[in-house]
Amino acid sequence: CNDMMNQSLFLVGEIGGNDYNHPLMGGVSIRKIRSFTPSIIAKISSTITELIGLGAKTLVVPGNLPIGCIPHYLMIFKSGKKEDYEPETGCLRWMNEFAQYHNRLLMDELENLRKLHPDVAIIYADYYGAAMEIFLSPEQFGIENPLVACCGGGGPYGVSETARCGNGEYRVCDDPQLYGSWDGFHPSEAVYKAIATGLIWGSYTQPPIATTTISCLQITELSSSVEYKVLYDL
Repeated sequence: CNDMMNQSLFLVGEIGGNDYNHPLMGGVSIRKIRSFTPSIIAKISSTITELIGLGAKTLVVPGNLPIGCIPHYLMIFKSGKKEDYEPETGCLRWMNEFAQYHNRLLMDELENLRKLHPDVAIIYADYYGAAMEIFLSPEQFGIENPLVACCGGGGPYGVSETARCGNGEYRVCDDPQLYGSWDGFHPSEAVYKAIATGLIWGSYTQPPIATTTISCLQITELSSSVEYKVLYDL
């Protein structure tokens, strides 16, 4: 499998999301959850090292998304303190700061791995930065409700404690492309498309994915030739 491994692009992650989501939902303090991060980064690192040992030459490693912009978290961690929110986006400041903490540790570890494996392209995918462009300027992406779920139970963020997408008396919006979230936890297709565009053609991969290897260039050319069509129109 050597030829297949060294000519393939490996997407390693995003790893860590549910390691944080479950304790956050369970009421574990953010201080305690921060103590998990070094172990999570170590697991990502060992996964990358194992893939390199199997012959991988090009790996994309995503960071964490701005979880302070997730509608469900905006609902359950609603605060009366203005300073808990980012004024530019309306996202929860402390949660986004935690996501950035995870990403800083991850970038430091990737730099260490690059020194150990100089013949391997280890690319950091800045999901956080690409997604924040949307929350800072949603109108540029045709999104009218960046912090609201399309499918859910209503309320200011499109989610509620009594109804979730697919459960209870939930409702679905008419045009998902106008929303930042699909179900209160996962981004909408419009957001995913904008993130992908930022990664493939923008500045949100380090080093830039389009200039790293021949295999990555082929992937870029392929993606540019595929017509985008949202799933609910198929």
